[in-house]
Amino acid sequence: MKKLLIYFSLFILFNTLNFSQVKVIVLVTSNKVDSSQKVFIAGNRSELGNWNPGIIELEKLNDTSWVKEFLFEKNILLEFKFTKGSWSNEALNENRTIPANNTLKVFNDTIIYQKINNWKDSKGNLQGKITGKVRYHKNFNGKDILPRNIIVWLPPSYDSLSNKKYPVLYMQDGQNVFDPATSSFGVDWGIDETADSLIRIKAIEEIIVVGIYNTYQRGSEYNQTDLGDAYMEFIVKELKPFIDSTYRTLPDRENTAVGGSSSGGLISFMLLWDYSNIFSKAACISPAFKISDIDFVTPVKNYCGNKKDIKIYTDDGGIGLEEELQPGIDEMLTALKDKGYKENQDLLWIKDPSAEHNEAAWAKRVHRFLEFFFPYSE
Repeated sequence: MKKLLIYFSLFILFNTLNFSQVKVIVLVTSNKVDSSQKVFIAGNRSELGNWNPGIIELEKLNDTSWVKEFLFEKNILLEFKFTKGSWSNEALNENRTIPANNTLKVFNDTIIYQKINNWKDSKGNLQGKITGKVRYHKNFNGKDILPRNIIVWLPPSYDSLSNKKYPVLYMQDGQNVFDPATSSFGVDWGIDETADSLIRIKAIEEIIVVGIYNTYQRGSEYNQTDLGDAYMEFIVKELKPFIDSTYRTLPDRENTAVGGSSSGGLISFMLLWDYSNIFSKAACISPAFKISDIDFVTPVKNYCGNKKDIKIYTDDGGIGLEEELQPGIDEMLTALKDKGYKENQDLLWIKDPSAEHNEAAWAKRVHRFLEFFFPYSE
């Protein structure tokens, strides 16, 4: 455990000092690895085993997470893949095809995060698996909206530290964030695995994550409609008070965040913007800020009050629907900057040109907003 605790103490993200070497932490999560199996990285450097698939073993954090730290010279190009020890059981793409090499040119200290849902030796049977402890609140009722399930993920120390209280992240599309068995497309966000891993290497503070299931009325609930207003009221006036009274939370706005993708990213931003007395942070993943008849950029442009004390994370890909969402994201970023929000301080935008509009792509970026919102401090 001591070895794990020093990983992040040695790691300085985006270090700007001119050292000749950089630190790279490789963090892999997968729920398709048997307890008797190991996870390896193989790549184009001697530190990566010179493409031998069974030499460079990652250190096991728990049943679904593995980590290893490397030192490389600055400005070198890394190419790598992941295996369970041989090329007969390498990691596959989401469509179960053999992937191209992962590539990274290293300029600064960084974390490489990889979520692997398929391996060459996997049978393809979809099984649910959640890292950590969760509690369910089935058919949770709200005023003027449909009942829905709520899933609450608890951090590693929740049961052992009975006096400790925790920040809370509320996530839209809750059935998709933890468990592939309940996810709409068989692939989940892996927030449980990512958060657990980052907590254990002291990259982020321990947090509670609340997943709010959607309903068939998702399109209206996550939009600028009367039902959208009712949904936001439900979270603020019914769900959050319930969570705060049931779990050991830090209920103040500074410790309360919200997030979601696509329309879920839109409603998360709306919650932050309209209820900044309740939320201080929003993760807007591939958000539908302005597209077709949706437009929440104009309300931001027209806002004349004082600058809100909020943090905004947004990101997007570059393929398919992601290209259509880009103009609205660009407009929103410009509007926010015009209101005084500064990049890398209270506004962070990440672009992944090769990413599609799906859970697998979003899972790879989860660690970005967790690190931005909940950085570890002694």
